[in-house]
Amino acid sequence: MIIDSHAHVVLPLEKQIEMMDSSGIDKTILCSTLVHPEKSETYEEFIQEMNVLNQVLNNEINPRDARLRAMEELKDAVTTFPDRFIGFGSVPLSSSSEQLNHWVAKIVNDYKMKGLGEFTLGIGQIKLLEPVFQAANDYSSLPIWVHTFHPLNSNDIQELFILTRKYPNVPVIYGHLGGIHWLQTIPLIKETKNAYLDISAFYTTYSLFLAIKELPEKTVFSSDFPYGDPFLNKLAVERHAGTLLLLV
Repeated sequence: MIIDSHAHVVLPLEKQIEMMDSSGIDKTILCSTLVHPEKSETYEEFIQEMNVLNQVLNNEINPRDARLRAMEELKDAVTTFPDRFIGFGSVPLSSSSEQLNHWVAKIVNDYKMKGLGEFTLGIGQIKLLEPVFQAANDYSSLPIWVHTFHPLNSNDIQELFILTRKYPNVPVIYGHLGGIHWLQTIPLIKETKNAYLDISAFYTTYSLFLAIKELPEKTVFSSDFPYGDPFLNKLAVERHAGTLLLLV
């Protein structure tokens, strides 16, 4: 079975299933999304969606109603295709501990999500994740998926590793291989037992090659669809895994 461990809800859902089938993907772990670039038909419409995405990546917008709509959309996807989709749910990072625990309970019990994420933060905002780690630890060690590409810098990633080690029972997936900081991220993943690498949006094929070589049991396949292509990422993994076999 081939599992795409990170993608977003794409509408219509049938389009996403078709993409999975044509790419040889058996199951996908879905995160909710506040934007739908796949609906754009013009350059201007796409830019408008990307502007919203940049605000999300910098944690500048976190509207409760929009997040609830996105979670309902994700729940519908998982309910409609339970044999193809697994859900990861997000929570508002500005919540109080009581509100956060309520969100997590709702995500786990009502929405039947299996993990938490994707979390996107701006520079200097990693500390906002600690209540999420605490809640994940309380709920049978729910895995957490964190976006570690731009705008995070190397100090943010170092801070995330400190937080990850503080909660050793919580699996933490470092999304996008640490972005441009992949060379520093790989050895830190190796040293941190509950840290894992996600390959989507890999910055260079060297990062993919070295992640597979150094951390074959801690590197997870993913596409970040619709921003990445599961078919092309699968080809890249097969190519570089094959290179490793030749080297051995």
